[in-house]
Amino acid sequence: MNAPLNHPLPLLDLDVLRTFVAIAETGSFTTAANAVFRTPSAVSMQIKKLEDILGRSVFARDARSVTLTTDGEMLLGYARRLLSINREVVSKFIIPDIVGVVRLGSPDDYGERVLPHVLKRFAQSHPSIAVDVTIDQSINLRRRMDDRALDITLLTNSYKTSALGAEVLLTEPIVWAGAKGGCAHLREPLPVSLWEEGC
Repeated sequence: MNAPLNHPLPLLDLDVLRTFVAIAETGSFTTAANAVFRTPSAVSMQIKKLEDILGRSVFARDARSVTLTTDGEMLLGYARRLLSINREVVSKFIIPDIVGVVRLGSPDDYGERVLPHVLKRFAQSHPSIAVDVTIDQSINLRRRMDDRALDITLLTNSYKTSALGAEVLLTEPIVWAGAKGGCAHLREPLPVSLWEEGC
């Protein structure tokens, strides 16, 4: 049986834990510093403070990379849980309960790749809001927005965002891909299969 402590255990600073998680996720002190709006030297001081409190090294550093130690990997799970609990508690008292339905539109490709993860996080932070998702082509989703049948939608096309009052969230490059050793690129003209306009 462990002997009782004669002094209270130190409290971990959530800002320091946030910095720790940012470094673990980016693998870089500099990138993490930008993410938490601190200077790299301030971030280094935070991690030193954390390691001094725990009496363990949480990162293995070399000239090219930053990786978690075994203790760091263990701490990462706790840090994420503490930050999550902090967000939950603060949100419960500061953010008023919002109840209702949000009508969301999305093209098929993002509906399958992106939305499930986003909606899962949204449901955790806003359990009283139901999301009614419509999957359709962008041209149809645009019409539904104009008809006020949707509250918000994702669009994939070359629409002028300023005219829509929209914001660009992601730009993906267009590439040509072919089989290794293939000769399709030698064909003239080259037959191309495209989505119909407005998809």
